[in-house]
Amino acid sequence: MMADLPFDPLMYATPLFAVLIGVEIVVLRRRARNPVTVSALTPSLTPSLRPLGYDRRDAVASIALGAFSILPVLALNLGVLAIASWLWKWRLWDLGNGVRGWAVAILAWDFMYYCQHRAEHEIRILWACHVNHHSSQRYNLSTAIRQPWTPWTHLVFYPGLALIGVRPWMILAAEGFDLIFQFWIHTEAIDRLPAPFELLFNTASHHRVHHGSNPQYLDKNYGGILIIWDRLFGTFEPEDERVVYGLTKNIDTYSPARIAFHEYASIWRDLRSTRSAADRARVLFKGPGWRPALEPAVLTVELEPHRS
Repeated sequence: MMADLPFDPLMYATPLFAVLIGVEIVVLRRRARNPVTVSALTPSLTPSLRPLGYDRRDAVASIALGAFSILPVLALNLGVLAIASWLWKWRLWDLGNGVRGWAVAILAWDFMYYCQHRAEHEIRILWACHVNHHSSQRYNLSTAIRQPWTPWTHLVFYPGLALIGVRPWMILAAEGFDLIFQFWIHTEAIDRLPAPFELLFNTASHHRVHHGSNPQYLDKNYGGILIIWDRLFGTFEPEDERVVYGLTKNIDTYSPARIAFHEYASIWRDLRSTRSAADRARVLFKGPGWRPALEPAVLTVELEPHRS
């Protein structure tokens, strides 16, 4: 097994990412001077779409988050590899490393990514792992690099693929291919693509929706490579009105540390101010928007000044 040497596709793609960011900067600057008319491609969108482009401080923060994520991601990937190698002893099949093995590895990883991604939006303690990726109010290729520093959910969702016969090293390779695909969809430089492609695959249009704080865009379009998971499970939303990027309550900071850990700090404050053990559990495991009801004493104090 371990004679099958793992490789990381992301390592080979990183120089290309840098080149594409440079190309995108040029394209967006030209488009900012001459807004494109997108009505022919996307009739429901604003006819003149001026991209937000890059903000230097925001892009530097995104790149810093990506750079500092390398070590924790490496450590967690080694953890995934170790757990998957242990589970391999109880595998149902060995799918090999041919076409069948790669097809199942990539398809299964993409489905588990949908499950992980959705859980990260619907469970607050998991949202704390992922929220920094949504914290930018810009949307460009540097946003794709704004990666978590605590992606421990990988240990939960991916090692089990070994049980269906995906070789452990191929689990990590499939992750790399999935993330490479997701890089190019973080842009305003690409409008909608041909309908058959938009039907099956995640695209820039679909993923812009996912990064939107508009009410109709919240918790939509979780897919990685394929958008069919969202269509199957009722979480798909097409791009309609102009996307407002960022969080419903933006943190307005360019500090990588604060971006990475602000939700953990918020959870800690809520846990300290919550008396009920049941409500503490809800703080951790219900959605990010859930807060405990005000206790009567607190409610009385807050309402007192308004009595007259």
